[in-house]
Amino acid sequence: MRFSAFVNNWAALAVIATVSQVQAQQTSDRFGRWDANKDGKVTREEMPAWFKDSFDAIDTNKDGVITSDEEQKFRPTNPQGPNAQIPNTVRSIPDLPYAATDNPKQRLDLYLPKSPKSDKPLPLVVFVHGGAWRVGDKRTSYFQVAPFLQSGDYAAACISYRLVPEAIWPAQIYDCKAAIRWLRANAKDYNIDPDKIGVMGTSSGGHLVALLGTSGDVPELEGKLGDNLNVSSRVTCVVDQFGHSDFLALGGGANDPTSPIGGLLGGGVQDKKYAARESSPITFVSKDDPPFLILHGTNDPAIPFKQSEILLENLKKAGVDAMLVPVTGGGHGDFGTQEVPNRAKQFFDKHLRGQDVTVSSEPIKAGPPTQKNNKKG
Repeated sequence: MRFSAFVNNWAALAVIATVSQVQAQQTSDRFGRWDANKDGKVTREEMPAWFKDSFDAIDTNKDGVITSDEEQKFRPTNPQGPNAQIPNTVRSIPDLPYAATDNPKQRLDLYLPKSPKSDKPLPLVVFVHGGAWRVGDKRTSYFQVAPFLQSGDYAAACISYRLVPEAIWPAQIYDCKAAIRWLRANAKDYNIDPDKIGVMGTSSGGHLVALLGTSGDVPELEGKLGDNLNVSSRVTCVVDQFGHSDFLALGGGANDPTSPIGGLLGGGVQDKKYAARESSPITFVSKDDPPFLILHGTNDPAIPFKQSEILLENLKKAGVDAMLVPVTGGGHGDFGTQEVPNRAKQFFDKHLRGQDVTVSSEPIKAGPPTQKNNKKG
C-alpha cells in the first residue's frame, strides 16, 4: 500500500472511532443520569417520567432492572461513521451554507453521481437525520442516501439543522425549509431537477420531513433565513420513518419539560400547546400535500406506532396519496431488513422518476438488529 493511501485510510478509521466513542459516551452519560443511586442498575422508579413507557422494552431479560448493556442496546447508532465509504463514483460537496450564516449546523452535504444515467437534470433525495432534536449530524447520514446514488438515477443531499439547546422550535423547521429553498434555487448549477425533490427522515428527522410535506409554503413556518425567500419550500414527496405527527395526542411523558419534546418546545406539551400544535404535521394537512410513504415499527418503544396511524388517517381524510407500511416487530429503527430501503426506493422511483412501479403496502417483518447495533445500542 502506498504511504499516502495508508495515511488516508488510517485517518478515516480514526474519525469513525472518534464518533463511535462520542456515541458510546452519550449512551453512558444517559445511563449515569438515570442511575440515581449509582448501583449500576436502573429501576422503573429511577427512570424519567417521559421515558417510563419504554422501561419494559429496554429491560430485555425482564428482571425488573435495566443494566448499562441493555440501555446501550436500546439506542440505535449509525454503523458507518461520518461519510464512511463514499465511493469514487460519487462527487461529494460538503458543508454548503444554505442559510447565509456561518453556523456550522446550517450546512448541507451534496452528493452527485459522477456517471449519471441521464444527461437530464436528476431528481434529488434529501435526508434529514434524527436524534431527538438534540443530537445528530449530516456527516453520519451518507449511508441513508447511498442506494439512490449508486443507481446513477438520483442526486442526494444530507442536511444539518440547529439542535436543542442551541435553538428551540421553530428553528428546526426554519432550517429545513431554508435548505430546500437553497437546493431549489441552486439546482441548475448541479444539474438537479428543482421540481423533483423528495425528502426522507428518521425519528425526529421523520417528524421534520412530514412537516415539510404538510406545510409547504405555510407563511408562519417559512422563516426568513437565506437569500432565497422568494423560492418555494414545497417538496414532491415524503418518506417519513417513525416520526411524530401529533404532539397533543401523546401521554404524560410529553408534559415533562426535560423530555426531548419538552426541549424542542421549550416546555411540556400542556404548557406549550400553541407550539405543540404548530409543530405537529397533522395541523397543516391539506388536499394539495404531496404523496407520503410512512414506515414505522409496530413495537417502537420511543415513538408510538399510533402516531403514524394518526398521520395516515388525517392525510387520507384530506384526499392525499398516503400509505403506512408497518414493520412488524420492529422497534425504533434498525429494522434489520433491506425491504425498508427497498420500499423507499420504489416510492421515489414512482414519484420522482415517474416509473411504473407498485409500492406495496404489505407489512414488512423486522429482522434481527445489526451486530454493530447489538454492541452499541
